[in-house]
Amino acid sequence: MARLKQHYRESVLPALQAKFGYQNVMQVPRITKITLNMGVGEAMADKKVIDNAANDMTLISGQKPQITRARKSIANFKVRENWPIGCKVTLRGARMYEFLDRLISVAIPRIRDFRGLPSRSFDGRGNYSLGIKEQIIFPEIDFDKVDAIRGMDITIATSAKTDDEARALLQAFNFPLRS
Repeated sequence: MARLKQHYRESVLPALQAKFGYQNVMQVPRITKITLNMGVGEAMADKKVIDNAANDMTLISGQKPQITRARKSIANFKVRENWPIGCKVTLRGARMYEFLDRLISVAIPRIRDFRGLPSRSFDGRGNYSLGIKEQIIFPEIDFDKVDAIRGMDITIATSAKTDDEARALLQAFNFPLRS
């Protein structure tokens, strides 16, 4: 069992149940999925770029990403319909907890000039989104083999009804949120 999943069952679940006064353990918020998205604008000029981005995301997430394609043509961006423009991965279950563990304990502390993640990034429905400017903060990425520094969006979807419940859930996992 993943370390954070065991931590959730043994300490987070009872603490949140007591804090919010839930009658049933199934009412306690939990993390349902983590979505990683990497938009690759340079893929229009060179098709190999999308493969390199997908390889980076495979190393980071532990599963093969889905290539996202343009829904419609946009002349200003020089994009045609169905052209590959990025990749995404949805993590659930054990892989989700392992990724969250690596994100919190290894990757986020490697961000330069890090002062905590913004606490305003909740969406009003208990989900948290953050952007990472460079993928090299993950230890799985070899700095010498990277062709370009790319950022990515990470969305943590929870079953929490409000932002306060989601904030309490993430702080129970020692998520470094700014006050």
